Amino acid sequence: MDPQARLQQLLQERGWTEYKLSKECGLAQSTIGNIFRRNTVPSIATLETICQGFGITLAQFFAEGEQVELTPELKELFDCWVCLAPAQKAAALQMMKAMRQDQL
Repeated sequence: MDPQARLQQLLQERGWTEYKLSKECGLAQSTIGNIFRRNTVPSIATLETICQGFGITLAQFFAEGEQVELTPELKELFDCWVCLAPAQKAAALQMMKAMRQDQL
């Protein structure tokens, strides 16, 4: 994966400029600019900081294909879900499907 191309994609998806990214992640604008204009590959530490600015993980940065963003609300739901027994998961899923049907 080409980090510059992925960064460009993320900027376009959000409608951000390089300046906006530098402000969101707290890096100097020259650091962000060098990645694109000098074709430098960012260090892992820099990439982690950039990912924090985007609100994504390194795994999400390098993942190919569609990703679901794990919001704090979804993380809480997932953390609860993994602790349930199989019968509890089935009951919770049935309840959620019923609630979804009520709203259709």
